Amino acid sequence: MAEDEIKEQKKNTLQKIKERATEEDPKPSSSLTLRTILGGDFLTADMVRRQIWLFVIIVLFTIIYVAVRYQCQQDMLTIDRLEKQRLDAKYKALSSSSTLTEKCRESRVLEALKQNRDTLLHAAEQPPYIIYVPE
Repeated sequence: MAEDEIKEQKKNTLQKIKERATEEDPKPSSSLTLRTILGGDFLTADMVRRQIWLFVIIVLFTIIYVAVRYQCQQDMLTIDRLEKQRLDAKYKALSSSSTLTEKCRESRVLEALKQNRDTLLHAAEQPPYIIYVPE
């Protein structure tokens, strides 16, 4: 009889284990507390499993947002660098133009002609003539 009792106990134990062992999560309590959030208990809930694609989309959009922002900052740095180069080129052109204007003044040209005596060029003593050509 002892064997029958042991078999009966095993059978009852197996039945209780089968009743308790389910693949579904236990129903979460109606109150969502800080402890359940920090403990991660709400992540195992059926609700989260149903919303997994929403979480994937949110993560994907976050990654895209960060990447686009980083690229925008890189472009802004490039624009600033190019603006500085443009400004430097503008000032260099202005300086060159000023130097050229200074060297091409009539007084400087006449002074250079006086210093260089072996040239055939000389300053005109008569004013220029204006010739009118009829059309």
